[in-house]
Amino acid sequence: MALNALKDSPKDPKPWWESAIVYQIYPRSFKDTNGDGVGDLRGILEGLDYLKSLHVGCLWLSPVFPSPMRDFGYDVKDYEGIDPLFGTLEDFDTLLTATHQLGMKLILDLVPNHTSDQHPWFIESRSDRDHDKRDWYVWRDPGMAGAPPNNWLSFFGGPAWTLDSASGQYYLHQFDSTQPELNYRHPAVLEAMLDNIRFWLERGVDGFRIDVIWLLIKDAWLRDEPLNPNWDGSNPHEQLLHIYTADQPEVHQIIRSFRALFDQYGERLIVGEIDLPPENLMAYYGLAGDECQLPFNFSLIHTPFEAQILRQTVRDYEARLPAGAWPNWVLGNHDRPRLATRIGAPKARLAQLLLLTLRGTPTCYYGDELGMLNGSIPKERIKDPQAINQPEVGEWIGRDPQRTPLPWTKGPNRGFAPPGADPWLPVGDETATPSIETQSRDLSSFLHFFRSLSALRQSEAALMKGDYREIAIDHDDIMAYERSFADQRFLIILHFGGTPVTVPLQDPEIPLKLRLSTHPRSIAASLDSPLTLAGYEGVILQYPISPMKGRRP
Repeated sequence: MALNALKDSPKDPKPWWESAIVYQIYPRSFKDTNGDGVGDLRGILEGLDYLKSLHVGCLWLSPVFPSPMRDFGYDVKDYEGIDPLFGTLEDFDTLLTATHQLGMKLILDLVPNHTSDQHPWFIESRSDRDHDKRDWYVWRDPGMAGAPPNNWLSFFGGPAWTLDSASGQYYLHQFDSTQPELNYRHPAVLEAMLDNIRFWLERGVDGFRIDVIWLLIKDAWLRDEPLNPNWDGSNPHEQLLHIYTADQPEVHQIIRSFRALFDQYGERLIVGEIDLPPENLMAYYGLAGDECQLPFNFSLIHTPFEAQILRQTVRDYEARLPAGAWPNWVLGNHDRPRLATRIGAPKARLAQLLLLTLRGTPTCYYGDELGMLNGSIPKERIKDPQAINQPEVGEWIGRDPQRTPLPWTKGPNRGFAPPGADPWLPVGDETATPSIETQSRDLSSFLHFFRSLSALRQSEAALMKGDYREIAIDHDDIMAYERSFADQRFLIILHFGGTPVTVPLQDPEIPLKLRLSTHPRSIAASLDSPLTLAGYEGVILQYPISPMKGRRP
């Protein structure tokens, strides 16, 4: 069976995102074709064959809209264009067409919570207190003695308010001061944003990952937020409990309005960025399944990489899912330290095996298929405003290390940019993360493992869309579960300890076939019980098809 044949079958009633692997591209760091040191759309176009070789089904592009790039595209000044840094609308259309021709989908990163202070809407809004766009943003008079209107804090450090000296009022921004927040309590704002979304849906994009969707509306009375009694003194933003700036009840009507528009265009996807615990996250599927098809589930990013904790994390998340809701999982993104750096390189393959075999849609961050590590950023080359605005904590809070360029070759600039170009962030050397070129030739490489894993997932219905059932194995460092669909059954065993362990499989009368391991192994016809796993080894085992169908270990 050809790869992806199952998910593309017209007989499959499930939408495409329930079987696709989503792959996040940070365009600045993917591939530079014009020598300006910044990745571009033509670079992504050149990399499509590589992406297809990873067996991913959907490309998610971090923002490519026109922007002053204070926050590298998350400060939008025009929602209906492409920043010249990345190319042109024609370049985008070419990329979209080529992506579709290869059987993949493409989604964009929408940033509806705030704009750049250079967006025409904000320029008009701040021009006059009586302008009809004044209330498109959140403006308030100063508090006592000219202080900000309340105690709200920015994610990027300091108050979430900046004084506009010309008008004498403060405007709200939960991120950089150049990112004023839109006021969704004004109906014209929602209508304008829907027009922007419609522009891209008409061009054929397959959906959006919607940035900070849970922050879109704020408390109507702008009440002070309470102190966090459990603040550990590290991240300044966490010294308050954000009960009035996030997860407000009214946000769900906004998302339903987005979804109603998406549904007019068929199978278009909303991935909502929602950094909330599962008990709050589930509401974003909608009471009638009419909000986000995939409210981003960050549980694996926040959870210690230990078997017992992960077992409980998956169990709780699955138990909370609304009827008919489809799960999703993610291990890394542009805001978090790289997976291999966060949990350690020896465990990174095990983590990828977990991500691509759990029930639900997995999202992979560019470079994680290489086991890519955080880059080393000298202080003079720090670009991230979150670090620049908070120099006292910038070393740990900066996001540049996980955004460094993708290493394509061993040559100049490691193939990311033409020789002589100055990459926007340091590329790193071959000893830290071997290049795509190097790893493609090495059958023991992380890339070869990822390709084998993703190919297996995409060719087996049970691994793509089958049921999930936890399997009890009495060992603190073992997590095991079964994926099944029709007459297919797979057993996944993950060993989170650093020393070898012996695991009893099941009834010795049932031979199991090894389909994949994180470690070098011969793919034998069957395995005997007990099975000895190396430190941090994970395996995918397949049960024989009938007459053993229905047997359980």
